[in-house]
Amino acid sequence: MHRFRGLLFVALALFLFAIPGLAETTPAEARELIRSGNAKYERAEYVSAIADYRHVSPAAGELYAQALYNIGVCEYELWRTEDAVAMYRQAIETRGGHYAVASYSLGVALEDLKRVPEARAAYRAAIAASDKTSAPAYFRLGLIAANEDDFGAAGGLFREALSRSRQPFPAGHNNLGVTLARTGRLRDAEREFAIALSQSKAAFPEARHNLELCRSLRMTGAAIQIASLRLTNARLIN
Repeated sequence: MHRFRGLLFVALALFLFAIPGLAETTPAEARELIRSGNAKYERAEYVSAIADYRHVSPAAGELYAQALYNIGVCEYELWRTEDAVAMYRQAIETRGGHYAVASYSLGVALEDLKRVPEARAAYRAAIAASDKTSAPAYFRLGLIAANEDDFGAAGGLFREALSRSRQPFPAGHNNLGVTLARTGRLRDAEREFAIALSQSKAAFPEARHNLELCRSLRMTGAAIQIASLRLTNARLIN
């Protein structure tokens, strides 16, 4: 199973760093190297995939940037998170600082390393590079805010993520529900949990737990239990 927890391996596109003395690759050669590396990635042959990506030269332009990013993805799968961070940063630099998926993936890796302020900056860069359309980046910023007990800000960020998602987003509705409940809006929270459960076809235990607890809280007024509502770190995002 891939370690690729929610990172956006869009069209399996990646980016690479230059090897001293590397022969220039034509766009056709670069596309073939990336295709070969992608096939190896799908078989979890990450080291071999990296070898293919490394043969894409800077002369390949945008495909070089793709290779750099994909090397970062493979490094992440190999649990070499610091190396992944370095590759994502190089891919972003190669694109002049505007590479939404690489910035998002950089944020995830930085969160793994407990470098939260840097992760927050990376997610904001992903939002800027995507013309404010990156639902996953808004979602991750919402999680950071919620984990800092800033439920007002978190709720706004989860709403932003939901408004930009192009597919059902049960985790977004669940987490918005948690922030609403934590700010005393239990009826609104109940609605969000119900949506999350419906969108997941009832296969979302956190949402079920939260919905049942929220209904109980509304009937009993036992607000002390609100702290046991469960956030989720989404996988079901576009």
